[in-house]
Amino acid sequence: MIHSHHSTSRREFLKAAALTATALSLTPLPAAERAVTTTNKKPWYLRTLRWGQTNITEIDPERYDVDWWRKQWKRTHTQGVIINAGGIVAYYPSQVPLHRAAQRLGDRDLFGELCRAAHEDGLVVFARMDSNRAHEEFYRAHPDWFCLDATGQPYRAGELYVTCVNGPYYEEHIPAILREIANRYHPEGFTDNSWSGLGRGSVCHCENCRRKFRERSGKEIPSSKDWNSPAYREWIRWNYDRRLEIWELNNRTTQAAGGPDCIWSGMNSGSISGQCQSFRDYRAICDRAEIIMLDHQSRSDGAGFQQNGEAGKLIHGLLGWDKLVPESMAMYQAGKPTFRMSSKPAAEARMWMLDGIAGGLQPWWHHVGADHEDRRMYRTAEPVFRWHQDNESVLVNRQPIATIGVVWSQQNCDFYGRDDADLLVELPWRGMTQALVRARIPYLPVHADHIDRDARKFSALVLPNLGALSDSQIAAIRRFVAGGGGIVATGESSLFNEYGDPRPDYALADLFGAHLNSLALAFDEGRRRKQASDTAHTYLRLTPELRSRVDGPRNHNEPVATGERHPVLRGFEETDILPFGGLLDGLRLDAGSQVLLTFVPAFPVYPPETAWMREPKTDRPGLVLNTTNSGARIAFLPADLDRRFARDNLPDHGDLLANLIRWTAKDGIPMAVEGPGLLDCHLYQQPGRVILHLVNLTSAGTWRQPLHELIPVGPLNIGVKLPEKLEAAHARLLVANEKVRITSAHGSVRFEIKSILDHEVALIDRR
Repeated sequence: MIHSHHSTSRREFLKAAALTATALSLTPLPAAERAVTTTNKKPWYLRTLRWGQTNITEIDPERYDVDWWRKQWKRTHTQGVIINAGGIVAYYPSQVPLHRAAQRLGDRDLFGELCRAAHEDGLVVFARMDSNRAHEEFYRAHPDWFCLDATGQPYRAGELYVTCVNGPYYEEHIPAILREIANRYHPEGFTDNSWSGLGRGSVCHCENCRRKFRERSGKEIPSSKDWNSPAYREWIRWNYDRRLEIWELNNRTTQAAGGPDCIWSGMNSGSISGQCQSFRDYRAICDRAEIIMLDHQSRSDGAGFQQNGEAGKLIHGLLGWDKLVPESMAMYQAGKPTFRMSSKPAAEARMWMLDGIAGGLQPWWHHVGADHEDRRMYRTAEPVFRWHQDNESVLVNRQPIATIGVVWSQQNCDFYGRDDADLLVELPWRGMTQALVRARIPYLPVHADHIDRDARKFSALVLPNLGALSDSQIAAIRRFVAGGGGIVATGESSLFNEYGDPRPDYALADLFGAHLNSLALAFDEGRRRKQASDTAHTYLRLTPELRSRVDGPRNHNEPVATGERHPVLRGFEETDILPFGGLLDGLRLDAGSQVLLTFVPAFPVYPPETAWMREPKTDRPGLVLNTTNSGARIAFLPADLDRRFARDNLPDHGDLLANLIRWTAKDGIPMAVEGPGLLDCHLYQQPGRVILHLVNLTSAGTWRQPLHELIPVGPLNIGVKLPEKLEAAHARLLVANEKVRITSAHGSVRFEIKSILDHEVALIDRR
């Protein structure tokens, strides 16, 4: 009976919305309040560098102190604000049918007040929407606009009902709200916190979805998850495409109502797996975006602060370094646990902001609610924002310098990682990038579709268990190698096509110099995931064995040391084994391939009396090196040390990964930092100068949030290879605010930084 009841017909809805838009368009704001969009030739989305947001709750209309927050905007040198406008609830007197007013809005037009105040203060306004849910009265009026499960029951999130991306809610209701706000208040643009609808973990079976999917594919909506089903794969692709249609629809709507610069930019995640779960194709979105609003508020213990800098580099690699990526940086305790009303420790918030800035993000302070009993959070942003304003010229419009590219794609996360993306995709990525950070080697994330575009930047590409690769991506890797570029590949890289179907062999087997022995192993998903997830008491044996040269007890069975070890094993001269923890299958090797590590199978750990190797040596390779006719160096690591390093944090794993990267890159690393501590190193150039941004990750909370104390490190000896035609004469430290003495030789400069507390920026120029 509910499904046949419509309190507001669609015709009435559209008529009311059109009349509202017409009426409101007659009352524009005064010209003085619109001056913010015309005082600079650059559009607002290319020049607004510092943002602020008070995420308004439904009780805030009774208590919002606009005057105090205007002072906070000024104290923090904020240039743009994100203000709650509409969606689930309206913070202004909306005339769009069923656009429910916030609980305590009353007669107040809170969005209008804040928008006017911001424009008077010369600030840009992003009208914030939250548009994937609605209250019960909306559902009862339009049940066909909402998501249904396989039994026909509506999906709910608490007391709210989840709206369907394929229905009139997204096609009619939200555009009507966007037009109303644009015509009445003239915000510079719109953003949306929850624009992409139901996630991948749920399937909508409403009539709109069933009809549209049938029109596209000729198939019925899949009833269950089946990654090997053509219908399920098509359903995944269809959902991605629908989110792009929504992105384009909303931009057409806002630009038609508010002018060509009135863009809509829904918020996105800093997590690739998060983007996958929400059907948001980062590469395709960045192709369409003028600005990316990044909703990424806290670190995990495993990923650390450095993940924020990496997110900036990854997104700019898609969007371009001439555009902006503001990030919502929580002033409250986000993450696990979350306490929205309590201040995040200042050190934790500060370091998250600084590493994001080092990676190219623009700061955006964020509070939930307009009034807080814990008022410590109001002081956190100001010193960072003040420093950012003083040094903004070196923090934007710069190009990164890195010779190592780490390759990724969402298809690898979706179709290879599938339901185990954290295990199969994220852990190998994290371990490899942690090794790079630890070794102070600057790197850039590279989308697998952009290898040809970006190849000239890099000496080596890293494929961290990049299982799913298309034929065109494989061809791009081959062109990179033909040009002399090195490769480090781990695990099952290139063993699957773009849909996660096993290939008969590694697609890059000839480059690896190693081949799959049994295709059956690739088909056995359960076995592969068990090998990846379990930790066994296994080791890797180094070749040649050298322990007979090293002091220690003699059992007269030590092999005679013959020859010297390869440079990738530098630092392991006093051991013949490394801890592993994984499992390895045999491979078939090409003539000329060099095997430097072999597998030692598991043996008992307990009781200690039984802990001795039952099979000390096998011929199962853990590391294979190859050199191509073009001179390219290839390192294939079937032993998943990148994943193991992310899980176990064993220094041996990180050291070996760094050695492999240096060898394949022929030691073509553009900088070196010598001294104590864990540092995240970002290197950039602008015309006539080089910028080195160092973030000190050394702290009592390096691997566990929240951080509560900063620990200084130093002195640090820095070496930087300069771009061609740049002869440096000066170096300044922008945090310590002092000049440093440099020495120049052979196109490089060296200098010393005495101490770093949280971060330092060295500006090397010819002035």
